Amino acid sequence: MTKLKFLRILVGACAGFLLIAPVQAAIIGSIYEVSSAISQNATPANVPAGPATLTFDLPGTTINFQSPPAAYTIGAFLASGGATITSGSSHSGDSLLNTLFNFTGTVTVTNGETFSAGHDDGLTFTIGSTTVINAPSPTAFVVTTQTYTGPSGNFPFQLVYGECCGAPADLEISGLALVSPSVPEPRTAVPISIVLLLMGFVLGRRLAKTV
Repeated sequence: MTKLKFLRILVGACAGFLLIAPVQAAIIGSIYEVSSAISQNATPANVPAGPATLTFDLPGTTINFQSPPAAYTIGAFLASGGATITSGSSHSGDSLLNTLFNFTGTVTVTNGETFSAGHDDGLTFTIGSTTVINAPSPTAFVVTTQTYTGPSGNFPFQLVYGECCGAPADLEISGLALVSPSVPEPRTAVPISIVLLLMGFVLGRRLAKTV
């Protein structure tokens, strides 16, 4: 391969990379293996500050997980809701017992909107600085419905869920109007790509003249 051809391929590849916007998940999740006391008190304050045991993406708009009757494991629980493990996959076979889940993302919300969450065991759901559902303690499956009393707009949300006391595990929440994560604007990526292509063309012509 000539130097000229290699240069053109390299610059073209860089330009093509910039033209492709990265795909990002609407919901990011982290799982922590914790003490029994913490798993029985699912609040944002109890989310550990250190690295998560396992992380995952949830690309859809629904949070709906149930532990299969024959598999009370982290991996089976995540698979039931369509999640994709992004780190810590070696822990997918670990038991769900005494785990704390932390879901984050951004939602569009209006004052007075209601949210319903089915859960076994406890959870806390916040939007911005407003706590919408405060039910952090162990419980058999129950549906909790609360009204959002904060301002309207786009705000980050946090859902902390604890699984503490044996099978089954169940988490369902409806009514989330998720905001897609931001990606590089085309008007930014495209000009950079054009500049790289032009540079490749000019350098290629100069190199050709010296060959």
